[in-house]
Amino acid sequence: MQNSKLLDIKNLSISFSSEGIENEIIHNISYELQPNEILGIVGESGSGKSVSSLAILGLLPKRISKITQGTITFNQQDLTSLSSKQFQSIRGNEIAMIFQEPMSSLNPSMTCGNQVLEILLQHTSLSKAEAKAETLSLFEKVKLPLPKRVYSAYPHEISGGQKQRVMIAMAIACKPKILIADEPTTALDVTVQKDIITLLKQLQLEEQMSIIFISHDLSLVSEIADRIMVMYKGAIVEQGDVTQIFKSPKHIYTKALINSRPSMDSRLKQLPTIDDFMNNTSNSEIITPEKRSQTQKQIYAQKPLLEVINVEKEFISKSGWFSKPQTFKAVNNVSFKLYKGETLGLVGESGCGKSTLSNAILLLNKATSGSIMYQGVDITKLSKSDIRKLRKDIQIIFQDPYASLNPRLTVGKAIMEPMKVHNIGTSDTERKSKVLDLLLKVGLDESYFNRYPHEFSGGQRQRIGIARAIALEPQLIICDESVSALDISVQAQVLNLLNELKTNFGFTYIFISHDLAVVKYMSDQLIVMNKGRIEEQDDADNIYNNPKQPYTKKLIHAIPKGL
Repeated sequence: MQNSKLLDIKNLSISFSSEGIENEIIHNISYELQPNEILGIVGESGSGKSVSSLAILGLLPKRISKITQGTITFNQQDLTSLSSKQFQSIRGNEIAMIFQEPMSSLNPSMTCGNQVLEILLQHTSLSKAEAKAETLSLFEKVKLPLPKRVYSAYPHEISGGQKQRVMIAMAIACKPKILIADEPTTALDVTVQKDIITLLKQLQLEEQMSIIFISHDLSLVSEIADRIMVMYKGAIVEQGDVTQIFKSPKHIYTKALINSRPSMDSRLKQLPTIDDFMNNTSNSEIITPEKRSQTQKQIYAQKPLLEVINVEKEFISKSGWFSKPQTFKAVNNVSFKLYKGETLGLVGESGCGKSTLSNAILLLNKATSGSIMYQGVDITKLSKSDIRKLRKDIQIIFQDPYASLNPRLTVGKAIMEPMKVHNIGTSDTERKSKVLDLLLKVGLDESYFNRYPHEFSGGQRQRIGIARAIALEPQLIICDESVSALDISVQAQVLNLLNELKTNFGFTYIFISHDLAVVKYMSDQLIVMNKGRIEEQDDADNIYNNPKQPYTKKLIHAIPKGL
């Protein structure tokens, strides 16, 4: 590695202003990036990772933010002194960025090919025909299947992993010296995540560029970075090479980040959160295999609460006006039993049929064939009024709590509304009292009752979603990717809360996720789905310790494990 610094950030402080009050959110940070190096920046939401990176590209919101001190030197030039026009030749050309959410970063009205073409025509002297050939070559480089099809496809017509690859192709189109990857794998399947990490490492070697890789997942960053920098509350608390940070972390926050993720070796009764570590209050009680076996004996001695028998769900797709309709089996001959007090894990990649199956159980999308027995009754044959009554018993907690909450309703009203529909409580006063109690149970304040969803963080909104689901006193709750977009520590808090509520209220969960570490921690039994079928089904620990199917082995192998 050369000694000349490619990027040198010295004593950088950034303030944001709101209603005339200035608030410093980046405090005097200094770090450097060497040529041909991958630097990992780790920290939770609000730690300042993204803000400090947007400052490098001159993308901080103009009216409400300003750099109050410090320099950002790139190639001997201080970027903090450049005008917007001067930045245009650097942005996308010398320094490029891949954003977290490809769907909102790609233009939905342009084909994927044209979006890359536009960048090449703007920043290079290539002709249109040369730029098209270069775009197809980039699509091959980022290992997109059928590059020509993706070239003419719109973003909504390709998968999440493919959209992220298009974003990477756009970012490397002009062969930048620095690539900033901001949470590029959040909410992607564990196998797709591994592919993207491998791809970025490979591109970095081929193109000899430097990468700043930003994530809240320390284990993931350790798989790609040469050096790691840990941020907490707008300051750098620790930086060093990967081995040093992972094997002998100095700062308590770094230790907390390493330990907040569910362990694959032992099963703690309660996951330690960042606050537990910072205040030295973590509970290290382990659930022994004997204790777990004892609990499961009681669970499986009962009659099943839910029995799914040979369920299939077909969709009909038409690819053109005159083409024959084609049937596609999203769920193919699936059978399993679920017992009261059990957590059944459902794992697999996107498109494996997990959510389609849960929608069939919720009767949101009726099964094409098969039976779903709930408390001995086949719910696929219920009348509309009986289905309405059943809604109270089977609830769902969604992946994106913001999209599932009405932005115009206060939190209190959003939770009270379904209670009113299902006649829970005799008056609004009684319902309000119950909601205030629920808010406390899910770790929120009573004052949240009159506030709106946009006023909360992702973790708080997820707690509101949980409060709304349990307000109806359900028997069965389906958690559909309900922690996949959360910071590791917030994820630990929500998982602890779900387990606590299960103990206190006797809930039964179907826990859906593509993150096998989380599913293993939460589950009694585990079902691995692939292409609509059940690939493997057994005790969660047995599947992780002795996977039988190659597909399950691939999923387990893809889990970021740190060093």
